[in-house]
Amino acid sequence: MRSRSAVLETAILGLLNSAPLHGYELRKRLNLLLGSFRAFSYGTLYPALKSLVARNLIEATEPDPATAARPSARGSARPSAKTARSSRTGRRGRIVYRLTAEGKEYLQTVLASSGPAAWEDESFDVRFAFFAQTDAETRIRILEGRRTRLTERLEAVRESAARTRERLDEYTFELQRHGLEQVEREVRWLDGLITTERDRALGRDRDHDAGAPGAPAPRNKERG
Repeated sequence: MRSRSAVLETAILGLLNSAPLHGYELRKRLNLLLGSFRAFSYGTLYPALKSLVARNLIEATEPDPATAARPSARGSARPSAKTARSSRTGRRGRIVYRLTAEGKEYLQTVLASSGPAAWEDESFDVRFAFFAQTDAETRIRILEGRRTRLTERLEAVRESAARTRERLDEYTFELQRHGLEQVEREVRWLDGLITTERDRALGRDRDHDAGAPGAPAPRNKERG
């Protein structure tokens, strides 16, 4: 599915924007940061990395074995046991991936988008995980879009529950109620986030206006 691969690519680019990483570390961070990606395997990750390299969005660098075996600053000429084992077995060092200039530009374009694709279940968690790299106006649009989508879903679930209540056994009803409560909690969570983002934006606007040229200086109270 293209949307799923696009979401994985965004997650990879967002993580590499912070620091270069090798594939194993990338997968660990995806699992840690984006719980929805726990199902991804190396068989899914590495084709995505290969595609990003082919499109010049990231570059892959393999450590030089000669550099790895170089003496340390303390003058030890002996390579580590791990390096020696790799040399004997012919194993290559881990490939390190990093963003290219084109990759940085592409990532900024993706993070600046706020259309319906950013609100859906498949991609919202990923976009939210990189809100620190997203401008405030885009964050608010995505949060509001997500809230609208969930509110619509909430109404649909409530209507369905009202129609089918008498035909459901107690366990199916409890499962339906649990799903309804989950959506309600997320809507409340989104409400709080939107309020926080708007308050921050309002505070920035006030600070900007106060420091604008020609803005009246605050008056000191006269004594006596």
